[in-house]
Formats: sequence, C-alpha cells, structure tokens
Amino acid sequence: MKRRTLPVATALAATAALLLTACGSGDDKSSDGDKIAGAEQGTEAPKKSAEPSAAPAVDKPDGVDVSLPKDMNLVFDWDKPKDKNEAAAMDDAANFLRAIYRGVDKRTTKDAAVTAYATGEGLHYAKTQINAWIDGDWTATGTLRHYDATTRSTSNSKAVEVAFCADAGKFYGKEIKTEKILTTKPSIEDFDYYKIIMVKFPTGTDLWQASQVFVETKAEKCQ
Repeated sequence: MKRRTLPVATALAATAALLLTACGSGDDKSSDGDKIAGAEQGTEAPKKSAEPSAAPAVDKPDGVDVSLPKDMNLVFDWDKPKDKNEAAAMDDAANFLRAIYRGVDKRTTKDAAVTAYATGEGLHYAKTQINAWIDGDWTATGTLRHYDATTRSTSNSKAVEVAFCADAGKFYGKEIKTEKILTTKPSIEDFDYYKIIMVKFPTGTDLWQASQVFVETKAEKCQ
C-alpha cells in the first residue's frame, strides 16, 4: 500500500454494496418506504479515556479527544444541513473519520474516540482500517479533503445517512521507521465515495455513531 484514504483491500463494502442509489440535499427526508441500509443497527456506549486529555476544547467534542498531529490534516469542505439531527450526525461522521486516523497515529484500535463514534459494523470497519495501517508499519501525512456531502434521515430520525466524496490526492502514507513519505502520481484511485450510516446514541445527547460504512472506490463522480 502506497497511499489510500482508508485501505481499499480491507473496506467492508464497495460499489455493489451501495444499497441506496440516490441521496437528497441536507433538507430531504426519507419516505416510510425509502429505508436506509443499516439504519436498524444498535449502539454501544462510548468509552472515555482513563486519563484527561490536554487537547483544546475544540478537539474534544462530546468530551472525547479527536485531535490529530499537525501534519495529518482532515478537511471537511461541506455545508451543514438545516435539520438539527442531520447536522449533528454529519459532525460526528467527521469525528468518526478523525477517530480512525487518531487510532492510526496512536497505533491502537482502543482509543476512546474510536469507541465513542463507532458501533457494530462501523466499529469493526474502524478497527480493520487502523490495523491495516499498523500492520503495514505506516502512519499518514498530508491533507485529506471531504466534500459534496448530502444527508437524509429515516422517518423516526434515529438514523441518518451521510454521503460524501473524499480526495486523497495530497494525502500519503509514511513509513514509521524511516519516515519516508510514499507519494504517488495523481489518479482515479485518489477519489472515493462514502455512505456512512449514523445512528443516534439513545441517551438524549447529540452523540451519533457510525454503524455501517459503504465505500465506492475509484469514484469518477468525485473528480
């Protein structure tokens, strides 16, 4: 692996697994018959770090540290939807991705951010991605851009699909031992299209967890 946003070989699902063929704008709602794949997924309680973090408050949504090193820049170039639940789910979809790369940086799948922002198959996905980087003895560096995001909710507003593009053209793997940056030439492989099913944690808080992740690699629509 030279560079990927999240290692393709270990992705849980590719194009054929994308059960939804269209997403609306941030204001769109699902009809009763327009079910979101994975929306029935349960949730798990988030776990807090044993030691308090020194990260600034902006890096600690829900009291969980999702800060990343300065050379690992995740950009979320999208507008929040008007719907409060969809906006919160979108925020925590971003935190889910930050949690994965925090795990990559910390070399562990047991960081509090991972278990806070993921549940079920989403948690399995996060751990699989982190372990792929650990096994390869890589970390990441550069800028990973996320854009063209859309959201839609189930009729009971307990699950939200967050769909978006990702451009890894300036995001690279870096060898831990040598610190060599594994650059590659720009190509269609830099572009992925994600659909993350976010489910609301049933505590009356605004915490949302990724329950399923669907990935379309080499996504021409994102170029």
